[in-house]
Amino acid sequence: MAELDERVEFVYHYYPPRPRVVVKRDLLPAFSVLSTVALLGLPVGWVWGWLAPAQNVVVAADGTLVPVTGESYHRLDGLMVFVLLGLAAGLLTGIGVWMLREKRGPVVMLGAVLGSVAAAFLAQQTGVGSAAGHYAVADAPKVGDVLLKAPVLETWWGLLAWPLAAALAYGCLAAWNGMDDLGRRLG
Repeated sequence: MAELDERVEFVYHYYPPRPRVVVKRDLLPAFSVLSTVALLGLPVGWVWGWLAPAQNVVVAADGTLVPVTGESYHRLDGLMVFVLLGLAAGLLTGIGVWMLREKRGPVVMLGAVLGSVAAAFLAQQTGVGSAAGHYAVADAPKVGDVLLKAPVLETWWGLLAWPLAAALAYGCLAAWNGMDDLGRRLG
């Protein structure tokens, strides 16, 4: 009986290897995500050009355009429409990139965020250009004429909405996932 008490039991504990970030393997998918997301800025800018309100202005005697009372608020309205479109597009971008299960990780997330910055810039340029074409003045205005002035984005702060929303959506999904490899394996 004494021999049984001296017996030593060996318990084997398996610790799976920790997943590592492989930058080289994810560079091409990250560049693809960056390019695709950047191109989404073109239709978003076009939509903004149609949704942003124009400003009623009166042609003064010296040729300047004076806003009609209360119409100067449309400058802020145009910016807020751009920010809301950027937030919605950023949320969809973050969720859509997260759905690329085999390529999840920080490199692809960085590609999505940089693509969102480029998309927001393209959206601003496209939107302002399409709005200017939509509200073009056909002939020379006379003093006292009321014109529709195309909406403009006078600040760059609106460019931050899309990348911030994309990073927030992707980051929340990664935090909620709880798997060390973010679910990259397909099994």
